Parts: sequence; C-alpha cells; structure tokens
Amino acid sequence: MTTTPRVLDLFSCAGGAAMGYHLAGFTVDGCDIADRPNYPFAYHRGDALEYLTHLITTGAIERYALVHASPPCQAGCGLTVGINASQGWGGTHTDLVAPTRQLLEATGLPYVIEQPNGRAVIRKDLTLCGEMFGLGVLRHRNFELGRWATPKPVHPRHRGYVRGHRHGVRRDGPYVAAYGNGGGKATVPEMQHAMGITWTDVREELTEAIPPAYTRFIGRAFTTARQEVFA
Repeated sequence: MTTTPRVLDLFSCAGGAAMGYHLAGFTVDGCDIADRPNYPFAYHRGDALEYLTHLITTGAIERYALVHASPPCQAGCGLTVGINASQGWGGTHTDLVAPTRQLLEATGLPYVIEQPNGRAVIRKDLTLCGEMFGLGVLRHRNFELGRWATPKPVHPRHRGYVRGHRHGVRRDGPYVAAYGNGGGKATVPEMQHAMGITWTDVREELTEAIPPAYTRFIGRAFTTARQEVFA
C-alpha cells in the first residue's frame, strides 16, 4: 500500500504554496500565526517556529516527507528595501530566515525555503516566475532547497510590462500587479485569475500568496528526485 507523502507548510498564509503541493499529489498541513479560515487544508494556528520545535521534540515531524517554509523577512524584501531607501527610513524588521533554516536542518528532512526577490540570505537554487507557467503575474520567487536538488528551469523572456503606474509612468502589459492598492494595481478577481487562486477573496491574502503552479512544479520535482534516490 502506497502512503501519500505529507508536506508541512510553515508561515502558510492562505495556502498558495499548499495548493500547489496538493496538486502535485501531497497531503498538506499548514501553520500560521494568524487566523486563516480560508486555508484549504488541515491547519494549526500558532507560531510556526514554536510549532516546528514541538514537532521535532515529540518526533511527530517524522510523519512528513518535506517541509516548506515562507518565513517573513521584511528586512530583505525588495519592496521594503526600496521603500526604506527612497524614504530615508531605517526601522527594524522581522527576519526569521536564519532561525527557520536552523530548525529545518534539525528536522533531518528535505526542505524548501521561499523568499521574494531582495536581500534575504538564501541560496537561489530555484527562481520561478509566472511566465514559466503562462500566468498573468510575474511574481518572481526564490527557493533554497535543503537536502535535495533539481535542475533549474530556463527563465523565459517576459512578454511585456506589468500593467499600472510605476515611478510616475503608466504602462499596459500582459501581467497584473498583485500587490498594494491604487496605481492600476489588480482587482481581487484579476489577482485570483492571474495566480490561479479561487478559495480566498481576501486582498491581503492574495497579495502575499505565491501561485500554486510554483509549488506544483517543486512538488513534482521533489517526487522525481526522491524516486531517483531509491531507484
């Protein structure tokens, strides 16, 4: 009897990553510190690193084949860095990438750390873009792969601009801006359609989500890599 592999989805938000793993054939359990009633799978509300520590110390982490984490790193996020520089702001920002990696290493399991473009200190083992999957957003995301590897896909040339205002210039293009408000940013239905997310219509959740196509790709790549190891 074949057991469906299980993924732990930390800092899960509303489940963009989770849905991709589900589509790749995994059972998914999520964890986020906020209430996420739209999360489409089993869900634990709480501090992600405290929960991961609990799973490690109790041995419950062994039920998982893979751990995915999208820790907040406002200090390294491209948008935050740019805004701070332009406004002369300095404030302190949350950066949980390093402590997340330390705990992920302690699990002994293969893992994925996801971050947007910016200064977050992760290996860019994969960089995925909406154009790779024919989506209506670009939404570049970097992924560090721990204890496993897969070839990098070719990053295709973008077909045009992201629609909206940027630096005082209005442009049209084949992609929508799935973040913020105003300035030609995407509407909620436009974001849902562009990213392939139908189970939430909360704007804040959509602006934080990654398209499920990304983790469907990663999940399938992980399955292939694992099969090659045991072949």
